Amino acid sequence: MASEQRSKRRAADHAATTTDGEAPWADLEMTVPTDRDHASVVALVECALVELTHEAVGAVFVSRQVERSTRTQYVAAGDISEQFQKRHFDERLGWHETTIPRRAVRDELITQLSRSASTAAERSGEGAASGPDIFVVKPVRELRTP
Repeated sequence: MASEQRSKRRAADHAATTTDGEAPWADLEMTVPTDRDHASVVALVECALVELTHEAVGAVFVSRQVERSTRTQYVAAGDISEQFQKRHFDERLGWHETTIPRRAVRDELITQLSRSASTAAERSGEGAASGPDIFVVKPVRELRTP
């Protein structure tokens, strides 16, 4: 009961902070590689995790490589939001879903968003990716699912 009241109060406080009608998570988007420093990447990830726990949104990381694309989605699982549903899609292997702790989501996102241009090229094995990797927060209803 107390947890539910805290959630409602946080949601109301959060909604009150957006006066222009735009959702507070609407600008949580980034291409990788980026020129952001590590502290800025960590701050972006922390903001995204807060939004995932307070709003009906999911974080999506899309990695584009030559002739291949992967998509990883993170959605809070439950009110406490110490657990997240991780949905991973690989064009060759299909969908895989698992539940992971908040700390693992944080670490994965920081690692993914901190990649340099050379790391992305090496990872693809082809020398160059077919486009930049993208991280975005969007409403759960807009996420692609299996």
